[in-house]
Amino acid sequence: MQNRLCDMFGIEFPIFAFTHCRDVAAAVSRAGGLGVLGALAFSPDQLEIELTWIDEHVDGKPYGVDVVMPVKSVDREQGLSDTKNLSTQLYDMIDKEHWDYAEKILTDAGIPPLPEDEEGGSDPLSQGVLGWTEATGSPLIDIALAHPIKLLASALGPPPPEAIERAHSQDVKVAALIGRVQQAVRDVQQGVDIIVASGYEAGGHTGEVSSMVLTPDVVDAVAPVPVLAAGGIGTGRQMAAAMALGAEGVWTGSIWLTTAESDSGPIIQEKLLAATSTDTVRSRAMTGKPARMLRTAWTDAWEAPESPGTLPMPLQFILNSKAMRRIARSGNKEMAGMPVGQIVSRMNEVKSCRDVIFEMVEEYIDVTERLHKATVDA
Repeated sequence: MQNRLCDMFGIEFPIFAFTHCRDVAAAVSRAGGLGVLGALAFSPDQLEIELTWIDEHVDGKPYGVDVVMPVKSVDREQGLSDTKNLSTQLYDMIDKEHWDYAEKILTDAGIPPLPEDEEGGSDPLSQGVLGWTEATGSPLIDIALAHPIKLLASALGPPPPEAIERAHSQDVKVAALIGRVQQAVRDVQQGVDIIVASGYEAGGHTGEVSSMVLTPDVVDAVAPVPVLAAGGIGTGRQMAAAMALGAEGVWTGSIWLTTAESDSGPIIQEKLLAATSTDTVRSRAMTGKPARMLRTAWTDAWEAPESPGTLPMPLQFILNSKAMRRIARSGNKEMAGMPVGQIVSRMNEVKSCRDVIFEMVEEYIDVTERLHKATVDA
């Protein structure tokens, strides 16, 4: 299964695994794929701890880091770059109507407020901003590039030009996730090495074009730049289909949420294992941009007639983040959710990351051999 991407990163299989869990990232890399840790869930100090742990547990195997610095967001439109005062400035942009509506959703569900000692102070990183802005995302890139990573990936647009230049100077490849052909062309022009074509089926932020259509369109538009297919991929058959469309590997995410190494809580894992593909919804309720996630009472409420509508990024994420902390603490199952793709229909049992990788590879080989035999016999 060796190809250009395997040679580029020194991996056995062109399977890239996006995850917020360090244990999953390390396990995938040890199993022959490339684990990619999502940095947006961490403060700079916490990211340093996570990456140091991976360095010590990845057995010298390559891994990557994914950041989110949206091309379009309120902070960029308003020119907000002062990290110290960022939280105050952003909080002031959230009107009373939206705070009141969020409070009504939670109160109606019987979810109590957080204790005062868990409310968080004035630090923007404790109030739901994290890496969702240019000002707070840049320090995460600095920390990532201070570790021996092999890939710097970015969702919602390419990293800043200076970050791409720094990455290349350290022999770190840069990938960008896209949902439209035009975005892929733009990112390649800005120096991105690998395009991740993320189809409509994908978990998290996703566009409106399905993987079956998006992947070959992007492959043709950016050749010879390598493309990873993403969205609805978690088996060897789906990987074979992606490769047949011209992708040189796959970018996976949701499939790792129900692995033995995952840090998904018991309520979330139970919901994921029981969910079907129609139990997901593409909603702006989490970040203000369309993202696929489990359908919950929270996502339904933001689509209700009485909803004031969602806020732009990162304002909606701040609102959502505070609510999710209350929901998680309360243990309310109906309100609990998270980003996940339509592949959730095949996530029916807990497996180790190693088993997921090996099962994908074995099925991929079986499928390609069957297709080859059918062609020869014909």
